[in-house]
Amino acid sequence: QIQLVESGGGSVQAGGSLRLSCVLSGYSFSAYSMGWFRQAPGKEREMVASDANDGSTTYGPSVQGRFTISRDSAKNTLYLQMNNLKPEDTAMYYCAARPGRISLTRAGFVSDWGRGTQVTVSS
Repeated sequence: QIQLVESGGGSVQAGGSLRLSCVLSGYSFSAYSMGWFRQAPGKEREMVASDANDGSTTYGPSVQGRFTISRDSAKNTLYLQMNNLKPEDTAMYYCAARPGRISLTRAGFVSDWGRGTQVTVSS
């Protein structure tokens, strides 16, 4: 069983930036497709960004052009650089993984979850 541990969340003002990190342990990082999801109170969990482990990335429409997903295999770490943050980006952000090469565009595709890191954006 792998472990996913997120960090980097916090409180920022609108227009600010944060970088989230997710460390995978327990198996080879290179074997996994990775992604970021978020969930705000009273809302469904939604895909933010996905790295399909084949060189392709996918972004949710509300973050396209503002967020960037990347991975560092040497550090077993997935990143999410979030720029120009908006109050509507406020949510718990979860790291997600699944073995193989698949775009994690839906929560149902995910096999492993981190515990989440809170991001709060004030206006």
